[in-house]
Order: sequence, then structure tokens, then C-alpha cells
Amino acid sequence: MTDENTPEGGGETRRDFIHIAAASMAAIGGAAVIWPFIDQMNPAADTLALGTTDIALGELEEGQEVTIMFRSMPHFVRLRSASEVEDAANVQVSSLPDRLARNRNLDDNAPATDDNRSALTAEIADGVEISDDLRRSLLVTSASCTHLGCVPTEGAGEFGAWFCPCHGSHYDTSGRIRRGPAPENLPIPPMTFISATTLRLG
Repeated sequence: MTDENTPEGGGETRRDFIHIAAASMAAIGGAAVIWPFIDQMNPAADTLALGTTDIALGELEEGQEVTIMFRSMPHFVRLRSASEVEDAANVQVSSLPDRLARNRNLDDNAPATDDNRSALTAEIADGVEISDDLRRSLLVTSASCTHLGCVPTEGAGEFGAWFCPCHGSHYDTSGRIRRGPAPENLPIPPMTFISATTLRLG
């Protein structure tokens, strides 16, 4: 005798089908209820706006450096002299303790050449015209030593750029670690030229 709930040839009973359908609807309903709570954890537009910082480049002179705050962290902004750029460009990547660019504008495995460390790698907004020389001269890096987070001293150390007196880390004019316990080059934030005189971080 065949059970009235079982179709001929076997297979799922009507009761199994009802259970599967009910479980599926419960899962869809649960996701619909939970989604607003998940969505509210995304940053609001005003919060995202705080994640960017604009730098007025016209206020910088050659060889001058300023320290700015970006996402609650200090960052160095330096308009390097031609000799500083030349010194950094002549360094062989193979001689560096950290051979990676550590540049958020490039792939993770980009080499630590001076060009790959400079603002030459920054994006350029549509319609903006800016010279390669200016972009190459501009360096923006984190101002926190990659050893223990101290702020290096400007214009000091064996390479005439930055020196962290806490534990003796020396950085060159490209922000690359050259000597001392720091394991990595000073990281470079994401950057975009939004005008010929304004660089936006973030």
C-alpha cells in the first residue's frame, strides 16, 4: 500500500516540501530583519568626508616640510629639492632593508624606487594638468616610525631626511628605512590631485 502523502515512484512527501519552504521563508525573513542593523554600521557620508584631507601645495616651497593630520595620524608632506630627489633616485632597491614601495596607490609588490614612493603615483582628477617634476618632488608619508610608532625628527640621521631617536632608525629622502630596527618604509597614503595646487589624501 502506498502512503497518500508519497507520490508514486518515491521522492519527498508534501510534509517535507512544506518544511523546506517554511525554512526558506524564515531565512529570507530573518535576513530582511537583520539587514537594517548591518547597514547602519556602514560609515555615514559625513564620516567618509572626514576620511580625506586636502593639502594646499602652493604654500610649500622647495625643501620645505609640513606635518599634517590625516585620519588622526600625523603625516609628513615634503616638497623635495632636486638634489634630494636625485639622491633618492640613485639608490639601488636591492640595497634596501625593505624593497617594497609600501604605497597605497600601487600594487602591494611594487618595488621601492623613488618614483614609486613619490606623488608621481597619485591619481589625477579629470581635467587637472600638473607637471611630472612637481609630482616627483612631492613626498607624502606617514610620520610614525614603523618600529614602535614614534615620530621621526626631520632633517636628521645619516641620510639627511628623518631619524627616529627612540631606537635609532634612519630614513632617506624617499622615506625608506636605511638603517636601524624599523622593519618597513614609511607608508604612503592614497592620494589624488584634485587641482594643480591641491592634493587630496584618502
